Amino acid sequence: MSLWEELEQWKTYNWVELSHTIDNNSPYWGGLPEGSIELGKVVFDYDEEILSCRIQTFKFAGQFGTHIDFPVHFTPGLAAADDWGPYDLALPLVVVDVSAKVAENPEYAVTLEDIEAHESAHGRIPQGCFVALRTDWSKKWPDNDALNNFDEEGGEHAPGWSMEVLKFLYEERGIYANGHESIDTDASVLAAQAGDLACERYVLSNGHVQVELMDNLDKLPPTGAVIFVAWPRVAGATGMPVRAWAVFK
Repeated sequence: MSLWEELEQWKTYNWVELSHTIDNNSPYWGGLPEGSIELGKVVFDYDEEILSCRIQTFKFAGQFGTHIDFPVHFTPGLAAADDWGPYDLALPLVVVDVSAKVAENPEYAVTLEDIEAHESAHGRIPQGCFVALRTDWSKKWPDNDALNNFDEEGGEHAPGWSMEVLKFLYEERGIYANGHESIDTDASVLAAQAGDLACERYVLSNGHVQVELMDNLDKLPPTGAVIFVAWPRVAGATGMPVRAWAVFK
């Protein structure tokens, strides 16, 4: 079978968008300076005498919308956006579902027991895969206050990863990358206790990548899908908005 025939076969499968649509009102990390986001500014328009067409400029932080973080994001000198090949983020996808627990506790941090339960039901998490944490937090998009789940003092209360689980997945299962639906990697309660985004620092400082603010994980099977993540090839970029999607039979 030629690749063209295989493509036609693939198009009969299920394709799921994993990225949020972004605009000038989309949520982003509150620490960014004012004016960091300016999408779609028209700098050449249809009524120009030289050539009737529209050209826009797009100003955004690398960590905006559904995005990928590279190791250099936290550690100078480590790998950046242009250090990954075109097929590096085409990976088997595993979805670990803790959405029911998050519904009861919005600060829920995934545990080893959750991973054990997943593997008991769906088999061992394979080496070299992408593991996404389903919390259904993406349903809060594009409400920035809801995504951060601020309390009266401005504290954040959102679910996420725990260090024990990330270390297990990377060091015992040998996964390639991870992703989640919330703004930060770390569950808010753990970040507050550590005074740092220790889980994100662990992932990136060890040369791995992650995708944040993923969408539609509830539309995917626990195993069997393939994820594709694409981004602009900008030299030295610490992060980039992505178009991510998954395919499954």
